[in-house]
Amino acid sequence: MAKTILITGASRGFGKIWAKALLQRGDQVAATARNLDDLNDLVEEFGDNVFPIQLDVTDRGQSFAAAKQVYDRFGKLDVLINNAGYGVFGAVEEVSEEEARRQMDVNVFGSLWITQAVLPYMREQQSGHIIQISSVLGLFTLPTLGVYNASKFAVEGLFETLATEVNEFGIHVTLVEPNGYETDWAGSSASHAEPLEAYTNLKNAFRNANNPDNYGIPAATTDAILKLIDAPQPPLRLILGKIGYPGVKATYQQRLATWESWKEVSALAHGK
Repeated sequence: MAKTILITGASRGFGKIWAKALLQRGDQVAATARNLDDLNDLVEEFGDNVFPIQLDVTDRGQSFAAAKQVYDRFGKLDVLINNAGYGVFGAVEEVSEEEARRQMDVNVFGSLWITQAVLPYMREQQSGHIIQISSVLGLFTLPTLGVYNASKFAVEGLFETLATEVNEFGIHVTLVEPNGYETDWAGSSASHAEPLEAYTNLKNAFRNANNPDNYGIPAATTDAILKLIDAPQPPLRLILGKIGYPGVKATYQQRLATWESWKEVSALAHGK
């Protein structure tokens, strides 16, 4: 049966790819973008099955208005895909206050506002699926992406908590954690902090260690997203790509080893 899906950040990258795949199989898609012209190709190809909505996810009022528009038009709201987001590149010391706040506004608060907006409709339906696009960098970190890492760590905690709160209403929550992909994420979509010379060696080493084979093909994610949407009992977390899982496994093994070696100190700190 066709689903009604609201997807943010549908102007390019994963958002555009997934929106098109969902429309091709007959779903009804409300696609948001800051510039509606970026959605014209979807409208021309799919007509009334796509509902273009202009949305700045950092505007809470716009988010609530968008959710109402979707529900008023289609009479239901089965899936929210929180895809809108971007990355700030720069060492922690380099990032300005404005860049840091904007990163959190889009990646964290933007996801929170549209989620709050759809929840009343999903609770009333007693069904729904909120898919939050996170990153493997919400599970481990890479240098010169500290503020982006922090935004995704925040998203992980927020939506893991949400899953425990809405389960009784028949609402599922999934954190999708892609590794690197050949999208425009690191290109014109990104923001770059003013560099400090002190970090030049680190950045060069990081750049030189970058292997192009580590980046997946964006279109290859489509089947995984469709299976996730159709799953009766979707997982809380889903890694996309073959690089993410080994990285996550090694990170957690290292963390567990550290906690194990310090467990006596931890226990003494309990005080009784």
